[in-house]
Amino acid sequence: MPKTHCLRVWGDLACFTRPEMKVERFSYPVITPSAARGILDAIYVKPPEFRWQVTRIDVLQAPEYIALRRNEVKNKASESSVRRAMQSGARHLDPVLADETAEATGRTQRQTMALRNVSYRLYAEIRPWKSCPVKPAALDEQFQRRATAGKCFFQPSFGCREFPAYFEYIESPETLPPPPAINLEIGWMLYDTFDLSRPGNSTSHACISVFWAKVENGVLLVPEFESTDVRKSREVEC
Repeated sequence: MPKTHCLRVWGDLACFTRPEMKVERFSYPVITPSAARGILDAIYVKPPEFRWQVTRIDVLQAPEYIALRRNEVKNKASESSVRRAMQSGARHLDPVLADETAEATGRTQRQTMALRNVSYRLYAEIRPWKSCPVKPAALDEQFQRRATAGKCFFQPSFGCREFPAYFEYIESPETLPPPPAINLEIGWMLYDTFDLSRPGNSTSHACISVFWAKVENGVLLVPEFESTDVRKSREVEC
């Protein structure tokens, strides 16, 4: 049986943007499985060998919104140019300039409905690929060692890079008190933006998946990616 890891994460601000918001950002009331997986990846990940499966999220703080107005650029980097650069191993990309004079580019102000004072407990398991040469126990030990020491490949964040996430490894989650009695009917929620049924690479296409999310007594149960409870935008090998 895979080992379940528990990580307490917290921060001052967070934004888990709903995909239907095209211009202004409006956060889900709690962290998404995709964002939780991103935090775990920041601490320890080997894409050719395994992926993370988030199984449960404890909401330790009731959602509290805050309105922010930020300067952002209007244009974005071309997806095709980024893919070509990754495939060719280029060291530099064409910059996105914030202060261009063209009307279609430059900076603009956008509204963000973010969360503040967030705190969660993330439960997740390492799922090795069939071709993984490393024993699962060794992967578990490496992650636990890194998380306990506070090591990470890059600073974990809550949705946006400017919203850092701090973390603490919980060795005995069964001894912790239950989360607060928070109940939320969230509805359809983003599960992930990639196909988690196979290892990804620089040419992998996006695969949006969603699931019906509900927080009961402070607990959000996350179904397996292969489950029929997870709706995928295209057929995957589950």
